[in-house]
Amino acid sequence: MIKGLYEAHLPVRNLETSIEFYKKLNFEIAYQKEKLVFFWIEKGRSWLGLWETDKVETPYHPSLRHIAFQVDIEDIEVAKEWLEQKGIPVKTDFGFRPEKQPLVLPNNPNAHAAIYFQDPDGNSLELITPLRLDFEEDFEMMSLEDWNRKNN
Repeated sequence: MIKGLYEAHLPVRNLETSIEFYKKLNFEIAYQKEKLVFFWIEKGRSWLGLWETDKVETPYHPSLRHIAFQVDIEDIEVAKEWLEQKGIPVKTDFGFRPEKQPLVLPNNPNAHAAIYFQDPDGNSLELITPLRLDFEEDFEMMSLEDWNRKNN
Protein backbone atom coordinates (compact mmCIF):
# COMPACT_ATOMS: atom_id res chain seq x y z
CA MET A 1 0.00 0.00 0.00
CA ILE A 2 2.43 2.75 1.12
CA LYS A 3 5.01 3.44 -1.57
CA GLY A 4 7.02 6.31 -0.09
CA LEU A 5 6.83 9.76 1.41
CA TYR A 6 4.96 12.27 -0.76
CA GLU A 7 5.36 15.48 1.22
CA ALA A 8 7.07 17.08 4.16
CA HIS A 9 6.76 20.61 5.55
CA LEU A 10 9.06 23.15 7.19
CA PRO A 11 8.42 26.56 8.75
CA VAL A 12 10.32 29.55 7.34
CA ARG A 13 10.69 33.17 8.38
CA ASN A 14 10.78 34.77 4.91
CA LEU A 15 9.35 32.87 1.96
CA GLU A 16 11.31 34.74 -0.72
CA THR A 17 14.64 34.12 1.05
CA SER A 18 13.77 30.45 1.40
CA ILE A 19 12.72 30.16 -2.24
CA GLU A 20 16.12 31.44 -3.34
CA PHE A 21 17.89 28.98 -1.01
CA TYR A 22 15.92 25.93 -2.16
CA LYS A 23 16.38 26.90 -5.80
CA LYS A 24 20.15 26.62 -5.13
CA LEU A 25 19.45 22.97 -4.32
CA ASN A 26 17.89 22.66 -7.81
CA PHE A 27 14.33 22.29 -6.54
CA GLU A 28 11.57 23.36 -8.93
CA ILE A 29 8.54 25.27 -7.67
CA ALA A 30 5.42 23.11 -8.02
CA TYR A 31 2.87 25.46 -6.42
CA GLN A 32 2.97 28.84 -4.70
CA LYS A 33 0.59 31.04 -2.72
CA GLU A 34 1.18 34.10 -0.57
CA LYS A 35 2.75 32.35 2.45
CA LEU A 36 3.30 28.85 1.06
CA VAL A 37 5.43 27.23 -1.61
CA PHE A 38 5.76 23.61 -2.63
CA PHE A 39 8.96 22.45 -4.32
CA TRP A 40 9.26 19.22 -6.23
CA ILE A 41 11.87 16.95 -4.69
CA GLU A 42 11.13 14.31 -7.30
CA LYS A 43 8.54 15.59 -9.78
CA GLY A 44 5.25 13.76 -9.41
CA ARG A 45 6.56 11.65 -6.51
CA SER A 46 7.48 13.93 -3.60
CA TRP A 47 7.48 17.57 -2.62
CA LEU A 48 8.48 19.91 0.17
CA GLY A 49 6.14 22.57 1.55
CA LEU A 50 7.58 25.74 3.09
CA TRP A 51 5.25 27.82 5.24
CA GLU A 52 6.02 31.43 6.18
CA THR A 53 5.05 31.45 9.85
CA ASP A 54 6.13 32.43 13.34
CA LYS A 55 6.38 28.68 14.10
CA VAL A 56 9.93 28.98 12.76
CA GLU A 57 10.78 30.02 16.34
CA THR A 58 10.07 26.45 17.54
CA PRO A 59 13.44 25.25 18.86
CA TYR A 60 15.18 22.66 16.73
CA HIS A 61 15.07 19.03 17.79
CA PRO A 62 15.84 16.02 15.54
CA SER A 63 12.16 15.07 15.68
CA LEU A 64 11.18 18.55 14.43
CA ARG A 65 12.38 20.73 11.59
CA HIS A 66 14.56 18.07 9.93
CA ILE A 67 14.40 16.57 6.45
CA ALA A 68 16.75 14.03 4.86
CA PHE A 69 16.93 13.89 1.07
CA GLN A 70 18.05 10.61 -0.48
CA VAL A 71 20.89 10.81 -3.00
CA ASP A 72 22.98 8.27 -4.87
CA ILE A 73 26.38 7.18 -3.56
CA GLU A 74 28.10 9.04 -6.42
CA ASP A 75 26.36 12.23 -5.34
CA ILE A 76 27.13 11.91 -1.63
CA GLU A 77 30.82 11.60 -2.50
CA VAL A 78 30.76 15.11 -4.04
CA ALA A 79 28.04 16.61 -1.80
CA LYS A 80 30.37 18.74 0.35
CA GLU A 81 31.92 20.41 -2.68
CA TRP A 82 28.48 20.81 -4.32
CA LEU A 83 27.12 22.56 -1.22
CA GLU A 84 30.22 24.74 -0.82
CA GLN A 85 29.98 25.85 -4.48
CA LYS A 86 26.49 27.10 -3.66
CA GLY A 87 27.75 28.95 -0.57
CA ILE A 88 26.13 26.46 1.83
CA PRO A 89 28.37 25.34 4.71
CA VAL A 90 28.17 21.81 6.11
CA LYS A 91 27.32 21.34 9.79
CA THR A 92 29.97 20.04 12.13
CA ASP A 93 27.66 19.05 15.00
CA PHE A 94 29.13 15.56 15.25
CA GLY A 95 32.67 16.83 15.75
CA PHE A 96 33.84 16.09 12.20
CA ARG A 97 35.50 18.99 10.41
CA PRO A 98 34.08 19.85 6.96
CA GLU A 99 37.05 18.22 5.23
CA LYS A 100 36.19 14.90 6.97
CA GLN A 101 32.65 14.84 5.59
CA PRO A 102 30.39 13.22 4.52
CA LEU A 103 29.94 10.98 7.55
CA VAL A 104 29.02 7.32 7.88
CA LEU A 105 26.28 6.79 10.45
CA PRO A 106 26.29 3.49 12.38
CA ASN A 107 22.56 2.79 12.33
CA ASN A 108 23.06 -0.92 13.01
CA PRO A 109 22.13 -3.15 11.20
CA ASN A 110 22.42 -0.46 8.52
CA ALA A 111 25.08 2.03 7.50
CA HIS A 112 24.35 5.32 5.76
CA ALA A 113 26.56 8.08 4.39
CA ALA A 114 25.22 11.55 5.15
CA ILE A 115 26.05 15.21 5.20
CA TYR A 116 24.13 17.84 7.16
CA PHE A 117 23.49 21.53 6.52
CA GLN A 118 20.88 24.17 7.35
CA ASP A 119 18.51 26.40 5.47
CA PRO A 120 18.37 30.15 6.29
CA ASP A 121 15.94 29.47 9.18
CA GLY A 122 18.02 26.80 10.90
CA ASN A 123 15.94 23.88 9.62
CA SER A 124 18.20 20.83 9.55
CA LEU A 125 18.71 19.33 6.11
CA GLU A 126 20.54 16.15 5.24
CA LEU A 127 21.70 14.38 2.10
CA ILE A 128 21.82 10.63 2.77
CA THR A 129 22.41 7.35 0.96
CA PRO A 130 22.39 3.77 2.22
CA LEU A 131 25.75 2.01 2.16
CA ARG A 132 24.76 -1.31 3.69
CA LEU A 133 21.44 -2.69 4.87
CA ASP A 134 20.65 -5.58 7.24
CA PHE A 135 24.24 -6.38 8.18
CA GLU A 136 25.11 -6.48 11.88
CA GLU A 137 28.45 -4.84 12.64
CA ASP A 138 29.21 -2.40 15.40
CA PHE A 139 31.41 0.51 14.40
CA GLU A 140 31.90 4.12 15.37
CA MET A 141 30.80 7.05 13.27
CA MET A 142 33.53 7.86 10.75
CA SER A 143 34.16 9.79 7.58
CA LEU A 144 33.09 8.30 4.26
CA GLU A 145 36.73 8.45 3.23
CA ASP A 146 37.68 6.23 6.20
CA TRP A 147 34.72 3.91 5.49
CA ASN A 148 35.83 3.45 1.89
CA ARG A 149 39.42 2.77 2.98
CA LYS A 150 38.20 0.19 5.52
CA ASN A 151 35.69 -1.54 3.21
CA ASN A 152 37.43 -1.53 -0.17
